[in-house]
Amino acid sequence: MPKLKTLYAVSIFFIFTAIYYAGSFTKIPFADCVGFVLDAEKGTFITTATATSHFLYINTVILIKNIFGLNGIEASRLLIVLSGAATVSVIYLTVKSITETEWASVAAAFVFGFSFSFWRNAEIVEVYTYNTLWVSLFFFAVIKTFTEHKKKYIVWAGIFLGISLWVHIQNILLIPAFFVFLFYFKSEKKYAYSSLLIFGLLFTSLFVLNMSQGLPFKSPYSSDQGNWVEESFRKTFMQYVKDFFQSFVYLIYNFNIFTFFGAMGAVFLYSSNRKMFFVFLAGSLCVYGFSTFYAVSDNYVFFLPFNVIFALSVGYGLAHPKYTAIKKLSWVCLFIPLGYFIAYKAVIQTEKGTTFHTFKKYKGGLNYYMLPWMNNNEGILEFTIDKKTAPEPINWMTVSAVEYIKLLKSKGYTEEEIKKL
Repeated sequence: MPKLKTLYAVSIFFIFTAIYYAGSFTKIPFADCVGFVLDAEKGTFITTATATSHFLYINTVILIKNIFGLNGIEASRLLIVLSGAATVSVIYLTVKSITETEWASVAAAFVFGFSFSFWRNAEIVEVYTYNTLWVSLFFFAVIKTFTEHKKKYIVWAGIFLGISLWVHIQNILLIPAFFVFLFYFKSEKKYAYSSLLIFGLLFTSLFVLNMSQGLPFKSPYSSDQGNWVEESFRKTFMQYVKDFFQSFVYLIYNFNIFTFFGAMGAVFLYSSNRKMFFVFLAGSLCVYGFSTFYAVSDNYVFFLPFNVIFALSVGYGLAHPKYTAIKKLSWVCLFIPLGYFIAYKAVIQTEKGTTFHTFKKYKGGLNYYMLPWMNNNEGILEFTIDKKTAPEPINWMTVSAVEYIKLLKSKGYTEEEIKKL
């Protein structure tokens, strides 16, 4: 049985490596992508861990670039695609640990691997796929502690969560879940205290590193690029209501018909293992609440840690004896990509859909917003070189693009070659 589990995990890894690589961006997309590639191409290791520097992500890309002799684009692609595929395998292993049901574990892994937000981020240059890998490992250790009663996983939970903070500071939202987890295992003092100590050292090291270089105390969780947290508290009541309903749209678009099993999985977990339920509830409330009302245009990406929890719940729901008959229909998850295409075709036929597609045409239109794969996409470098204009402010993207273009020209690239990147 362990050999079979390993075989499934490895197979899932290679399947999604192929899927994510096949759909990976053809040209550097818009948003933050070009800034990350620029940092990687410069090859200078990041020495500060601010809210937007993403210390561990950038430095890992640079390390890969140096070891394998790749450029910034391909080093980023390699890390993102492999991180994405590895995360899907971890989802499978985690659900298998909690349900001991093979088909439900495989189905949950495919549902998560095909979920829009995660799939999209596995196709572009962004920090969130790598970050989700560490978050998934944290939850893997938590569930292993509950299901297999192996004390070492208590320590590993603290290690994985602590490391994840060096990728993205958003993961402080999982600290309440970590504390609830440690509370339930407080009798295992040696392991619980060790886990807390290691996590504490990793967390405080962020502040020590930054302050040793003259940055303010709040630098690990603040940014000079925007006041997004403050603006999140300045919304009108109707904006909060709109945000709340929008979050449900995100959830359903990510998990489609499997949203039902995710909800039922939470109900079943509450009945069967209340301690584990409250650990996940603490994490869910903090992440979902923050992501829902966070005042940024691409807030969908901040739901990813919650989506990990929900995917595990989907697996738990599917594995319940009440839904045994669903096993025969579990292959439906393979048609999730078709669902995106049908939704895209339906929306683009509407007047509002066409208007939106035209407005956002400069970066791909509805294709960019409704289809997770990114091959043959519009590129920020070509857009910048051709001096194209957008119907909305994007100067924060083109500033990095201009700098990256200059860097590439200094390395001998022509404008025509750069346009293809």
